[in-house]
Amino acid sequence: MTQSRKSRGVRATREGIEILEQRRISKGWSPKALANRAGVSLDTVERLRDRVEKVERESVRKIVCPLNLQPTDIIDPDEWDGKLSIEAELAQQLRIALVGRNVFISEEKLRQRADWFKHFTKALEQCDCYVLLLSQAAISEVVTKEIYFALELYDSQNSPAILWVQVGLDVVLNPDVYDSLADFPWWRWTSTEDTSAIVEAIQNLLPHSAEKNLLTQKNISPTAPIALREYPTGQVPLSSDFYIERPPIESNCYQEILHLGALIRIKAPRQMGKTSLMARVLHQAREHDCHTVCLSFQLTSSSVLSNLEKLMQWVCGSVGQKLGLPNQLAEYWDDIFDGNYNSTTYFENYILAETTRPLVIGLDEVDRVFAYPDVANDFLGLLRAWYEKARYGDQGSWEKLRFVIVHSTDVYIPMNSNQSPFNVGLSIELPEFTQTQVQNLAQRYQLNWTDSQVEQLMNLVGGHPFLVRMALYQVAHENITLDQILSQATTESGCYGDHLRHQLWNLEKYPELATAFHQVVNTNAPVSLKSVLAFKLYSMGLVRLEGNHVVTPRCELYLRYFRDR
Repeated sequence: MTQSRKSRGVRATREGIEILEQRRISKGWSPKALANRAGVSLDTVERLRDRVEKVERESVRKIVCPLNLQPTDIIDPDEWDGKLSIEAELAQQLRIALVGRNVFISEEKLRQRADWFKHFTKALEQCDCYVLLLSQAAISEVVTKEIYFALELYDSQNSPAILWVQVGLDVVLNPDVYDSLADFPWWRWTSTEDTSAIVEAIQNLLPHSAEKNLLTQKNISPTAPIALREYPTGQVPLSSDFYIERPPIESNCYQEILHLGALIRIKAPRQMGKTSLMARVLHQAREHDCHTVCLSFQLTSSSVLSNLEKLMQWVCGSVGQKLGLPNQLAEYWDDIFDGNYNSTTYFENYILAETTRPLVIGLDEVDRVFAYPDVANDFLGLLRAWYEKARYGDQGSWEKLRFVIVHSTDVYIPMNSNQSPFNVGLSIELPEFTQTQVQNLAQRYQLNWTDSQVEQLMNLVGGHPFLVRMALYQVAHENITLDQILSQATTESGCYGDHLRHQLWNLEKYPELATAFHQVVNTNAPVSLKSVLAFKLYSMGLVRLEGNHVVTPRCELYLRYFRDR
């Protein structure tokens, strides 16, 4: 809902008050001195500083003037202009109701800040409760990363408590994200009539423990978020019309997964369609009477990935749980032996023994374990050993086991070739879309594009599946022209703004990577990098590998955006 006219009163943001106070203190003024210089009462200054009540716009103008500030330096621009979004209105109501509580309310406008990630991590680590408002903007990569960060923090220290609100009916959540949040309390906001009930419910929850099982209560709305339009993010649903096959990859995978002891390795940079392909391979296996289990390492905390014992217990427990088997880890885990031995025993004597049909396990985002070389060596060596047992019939039960392994980059840690799962089985490396495939996808969006229009888009983003589909979606559903897509591509307001901020955020977390990529985009020739840096930039989808650790920018979009930063 957008306000039809400006209300007289406004409320400063918390960050705005910090700016105001820093400026006041730097001038050596007390609140009373500021009030005198502004020609307002001390009570008015205090109401503005306390943020409990709204202050008239004219008073705000008078207060900021002697501080050489603008009203929008301390007031949200949308509120100052009388254009608060639904999400911003709800956030404002929650902040008023929860004043005095140590709560961090995450909303879309905060993600537009240049220092968003620094602000987010600091606020998250200091708060007792994280309230996430998921509007249509919540389908973005940045929000997905934010959620995973919060979940990992929660898993490691049972804090902060996590609550979320779906703002509107048109929110399309990544299935993995929704599954991750499903155990936490959530509400659906559909109109202003819901506001008071949601605010009251959150107020009542906060005094309780932050434990998941204590916070999980009956929600105001029990129904899950629904998709009115298929936004181009995350896995492409099995029923989607927008999945584009890249022959003969799909048919080769569908045939291979039906063989005894099959192992399929799917490699490509992020957002190239790896998970969508794996989902279809697993579906094919189910159609041929196989059990299937998918484990995403994206959802696994660093405390698990960095400890082989915990990692193998997580694998065994997760597979058993998804097969509907009681957890028997305590019975089979023996402290005398290591995680690899115990997990092998658990699979052989329990999981595979209880399974009458073939079992296909999909392992997504496996390269997350590469960051822990000692664990990675043992874990990957175990996968190779299990493959050998399954492929060559060590015992009858192992023949039931098959794998689909998804990863974004080659293993950049030293490994014995006889102990690696990455040089056996069927290797699939996903290519970009061809011009014909992009034209096909445009037609599925009911866009009658010429070859010239397809070429213009591909000159910007190549055949990158996500970047292509994002542009087509925007033209088909958001009343945006191709010319606008091209002219605004590298701007914050363009359709790739969120994606580019996400990539920039990833680089800023790793200065060595950022330095390497800066060299790549500012050199008019292929650049030779250390193998680890080349592999990581490739896995992020930012570069093409032209040879032995030699890279170039993946597409014109990245070249133009990052060259200016």
